[in-house]
Amino acid sequence: MSPSRKTAVASAGLAAALILLAGCSALPQPPAQPARYDFGLAPLSTPAQSATSAAPQARTPLALADVEAPALSDGSTAMFYRLAYANGQELRPYQLARWSQPPALLLQQRLRSQLGLQRPVLASSESVAQPRLQGAVPTLLRVDIEEFSQVFDAPGSSAGVVRLRATLVEQSGAVDRLLGQKVFEVRSPAASGDAAGGAQALAKATDAAIAQIDAWLGQQGH
Repeated sequence: MSPSRKTAVASAGLAAALILLAGCSALPQPPAQPARYDFGLAPLSTPAQSATSAAPQARTPLALADVEAPALSDGSTAMFYRLAYANGQELRPYQLARWSQPPALLLQQRLRSQLGLQRPVLASSESVAQPRLQGAVPTLLRVDIEEFSQVFDAPGSSAGVVRLRATLVEQSGAVDRLLGQKVFEVRSPAASGDAAGGAQALAKATDAAIAQIDAWLGQQGH
């Protein structure tokens, strides 16, 4: 084969390789998967327990109703934030971040875990089927999520904001009796202005709000 023929063949091979590479780069790339967050491992004791004794006295059994989140879409795992410095009325979802479960379910699991450190905690459906305690059905705790978002007061400054409404009800047959109701709001500064920082701040705010609910229940005799 003559030198010119060899050169032509090599050029054709190089052109084919370049076309192949160009074709590969044009193939659609798989979409980026959103990061998934939860509240992390639950603490083994509440702040109040750590400050007093390692073996707290058992308290009155409690029935826990399903946590409701009227302001959030049912079943949604979106992570929301607000730009309070621009339009604090708009909830914006992170595109590449999700909760592992809907916030109401994550909160319910955390409530049962933390409140259960000092007392038996039953699901509201379980409390009906359980033997009565000294002839009485356990007191019912209802918790509603009123706010659960990362709030940016400035472009570089944000906090996880959790606002919960707790309602304590005495279950007495056909007519329930309201024992008390209180709103708890906690703001926990975020270490970073992104979804990871927001998830961590919201987890801390949630644990702090649950500790406040636990203390309030103690004041109500539960």
